Amino acid sequence: MLGQTIGIILAGGVGARLHPLTAERAKPAVPFGGRYRIIDFTLSNCLHSGLRRILVLTQYKSQSLQKHLRDAWSIYNPELGEYITPVPPQMRTGESWYSGTADAIYQNLYMLERSGAEYALILSGDHIYRMDYAAMLQHHYDCGAALTVACLTVDVEQARSFGVMTVDKEDRIVSFNEKPENPRTIPGDSGHALASMGVYVFSMNLLAQILHEDHGSDSTHDFGRDILPSIVGRHRVTAYRFGGASGRVTPDHYWRDVGTIDAYYEANMDLLKPMPSMDLYQGDWPIRTYEGQHPPARSVPGKSGREAEIVNCMLASGTLIVGGTLRHAILFPNVRVEEAAVVDNSLLFEGVTVGEGAQLQRCIIEKHVVIPAGERIGFEPARDAERFTVSDCGIVVIPKGYRFAEEAGVR
Repeated sequence: MLGQTIGIILAGGVGARLHPLTAERAKPAVPFGGRYRIIDFTLSNCLHSGLRRILVLTQYKSQSLQKHLRDAWSIYNPELGEYITPVPPQMRTGESWYSGTADAIYQNLYMLERSGAEYALILSGDHIYRMDYAAMLQHHYDCGAALTVACLTVDVEQARSFGVMTVDKEDRIVSFNEKPENPRTIPGDSGHALASMGVYVFSMNLLAQILHEDHGSDSTHDFGRDILPSIVGRHRVTAYRFGGASGRVTPDHYWRDVGTIDAYYEANMDLLKPMPSMDLYQGDWPIRTYEGQHPPARSVPGKSGREAEIVNCMLASGTLIVGGTLRHAILFPNVRVEEAAVVDNSLLFEGVTVGEGAQLQRCIIEKHVVIPAGERIGFEPARDAERFTVSDCGIVVIPKGYRFAEEAGVR
């Protein structure tokens, strides 16, 4: 089936709740886990699943994403009919940009039809998970389904943020409601519901038919809100349960929508747990990315002879710790931490410098920011809120390009 399938990754989201990390880039291009971009997880799933034809639908501030696709993912051979192709809005069907997930695909339906594919695998480019799509495609075929929706079990409180489905004993979907106020729970389990992961397998004939119908209506042109509810009951729609025994990925059941600063921060911190829910070290399912030619990470004593102290951290290449202290931190490439500086429970993006004696706690520091010597961030909520973005849970985000005043060290 893989040779008869084309993948479509929806990667144009604004990611407003991740601001300021999305001030200059689309959500799928946000750095993650010390060396990756968020979209690397979906693309790695495609690669290891054997999917060789992929369209990446871009829109919002896409330059960073397109550069990453060029640098990290120019690995397929077009002479063999393989490709990962970014597709910006082209206004082929009107004068508007993409106005919903379904509309984004409708505007590029000619590319799907021209591909000759019999199946379309629709994915989101802004979720963190590992999944063998080949197993889901096989499930779709074996069930004779017109549409298959990947789902996972979530707490009923969380379910209000998802598309929620109910199924019969054969896992055929009998109802679908997008972000319901009162989610329907799993029979016999009042504390949980079945939620959509935003991963769909469509038989191509049905996809084309339903997108044409939707385009001529006054809907919001969204898969969860409009398309799925309109199909359930009219066609055979089945659920595929994520994290089962099928497929080649360790069934870790880990899937995260990192749509807010707090969710993004927690997903990164999950990687530092003694037994992380997502095992990045599974040898037959590595997450591919681009990383520049940097020297190895290193710790050295400061000029006073003070040794670096590193406790439970992830350090990317090019990182240099000069007598500083790191605790439960993730450092991206080319970060430098000077003597007596303390970085605690924080993420430092590429090229950050932490000055001598500075203290950071529960922070996300964007690219190439220089933290002055003696600066303290994450300790005075009122002062932090005056200068930076502070999340609901108190995570302080310093945006890209932020420049501290010369008198920053003066109190």
